[in-house]
Amino acid sequence: MSAQTRKERERAERQQRIIDTARELAESQGWEAVTVRKLAERIEYSQPVLYSHFAGKAAIVAAVAEQGCADLAVALHRAHAEADGPAAALAAVAQTYLDFAAANPALYDAIFVMNIDLVFGLAASKPLRDAFAGLENMFRPFVDAADLGARTEVAWSALHGLATLDRNKRLRPELREQRLAILVAEWLAAVGADPA
Repeated sequence: MSAQTRKERERAERQQRIIDTARELAESQGWEAVTVRKLAERIEYSQPVLYSHFAGKAAIVAAVAEQGCADLAVALHRAHAEADGPAAALAAVAQTYLDFAAANPALYDAIFVMNIDLVFGLAASKPLRDAFAGLENMFRPFVDAADLGARTEVAWSALHGLATLDRNKRLRPELREQRLAILVAEWLAAVGADPA
């Protein structure tokens, strides 16, 4: 292994350590606790070393969000692949999205709530496009390509609303399953699909 290759590997490992530490700190104490100084202390690097990888906290949050999108995409695609048919896939993907949001509140905020410097939409990075594709695949068997994007965005908005309202204790926890069942039934009815 050349010295250059080793340096590149070490740099990538340092960068990943910064991202992982920021995510762990945010999940345990919230994003307000994540500062460059605190990260430098936790990973035992100087602040200039962190700044050599990221311009500041916003860039670190964006890197966490991008990796979170990759994790979400994997979970959504797995849920779709393991489902028994298109209607079951729709329900499984929706449930997986809500479970991901509940299990990773700080990560979910980094991806979908915080003001970060990531481009969403058609120009998004591969992890962001893959996460959206995981949602699009729910409707692909039911709608034509012209309606796929808009239908997915409306469904995503509904899931985001449920995830956010539930986490902030604005919805009754005993109705979680019923809410999702109603939402999925309405989606299936809207596309004229058999729920079985």
